[in-house]
Amino acid sequence: MQLIDIGVNLTHASFAREREALLQRAQAAGVCQMVLTGTSPDDSEAALALCREFDPEGRRLFCTAGLHPHEASQWSADSARRLRDLLGEAPVRAVGECGLDFNRDFSPRPAQERALEEQLALACELGRPVFLHEREASERLLAILRHYRDRLPAAVVHCFTGEKRALYAYLDLDLHIGITGWICDERRGTHLHELVREIPSDRLMLESDAPYLLPRTLRPRPKHGHNEPAFLVAVLEEVARHRGETPEQLAARSTACARAFFGLPQL
Repeated sequence: MQLIDIGVNLTHASFAREREALLQRAQAAGVCQMVLTGTSPDDSEAALALCREFDPEGRRLFCTAGLHPHEASQWSADSARRLRDLLGEAPVRAVGECGLDFNRDFSPRPAQERALEEQLALACELGRPVFLHEREASERLLAILRHYRDRLPAAVVHCFTGEKRALYAYLDLDLHIGITGWICDERRGTHLHELVREIPSDRLMLESDAPYLLPRTLRPRPKHGHNEPAFLVAVLEEVARHRGETPEQLAARSTACARAFFGLPQL
C-alpha cells in the first residue's frame, strides 16, 4: 500500500533534529512520496533544499513555492521574481501555499487578495497547479478563482474544513480537496464524516499538514504531540471508514490522484 502526503511542513523548526528519521518512519508506514509546503520565498527555498538533500534522485520528495496569506503584507515584485525562479526547478510542482485567511487576518484582506491574484496569474502563465489555503473566506476565494479557473491546470483546497455549501462550490469549479487529521477530531471535525463521501475519488487527496493536526484517533498518542507523515495512515483509515471503502482502495485512489495532480513519478 502506497500513500502520498501532499502537505508536509518539513521546514518547521520542530523537525530540525530528526528529519532523516522522520522520513524513514514515513517510508516504513507506506508514505512513499511527499510534497513539502512552501509558505514564503525563504521557506520555499528551504523546502527545495530539503528535497535535494534527502532525495537527490528526485523521486520521493517534492515541494510547492508560494506566499501564505498570513505573509501577504510582505508580497512584492521581488517575491514574484523569486517564486518564478523557484517554479523553474524540477522538484517544485505547484504554486502555493497561497489563498485567503479571514479567520486570523494576520495580513490585511486587500493584501491577501492581491498576493493571491498575482500567484494565480503566475500559475496560469507557467501552467502549474495551485495549493490553496482558505479559512472563513470561501465565498471570496471562489469569486477570485472564477476569473482564473479556465486557465489553471488544477487547484487543490488544502486542509478542507468547511461546510457542505463550500465543498459543493469547490467541486463545481472542478477543484481538488485535501483532507487532514481534522476529520479525526471529535470536537470540531465530525461534520466531515458525511462530506468526504461526496468528494469524487479522482479529486480527493490526503495530507498530514505535519507538524500540525495530529490525528486524535491515533493510539498510542506520541508524547511530544507533534504530527508527522507516518501518521497519515490514521487519516487514511478515518476517511476510508466514512466513505465505505477499504484503506487499500482509498490509498490506491488518493495516490493515483496525487500523482496525476502534481505530476509525480511512479515508483
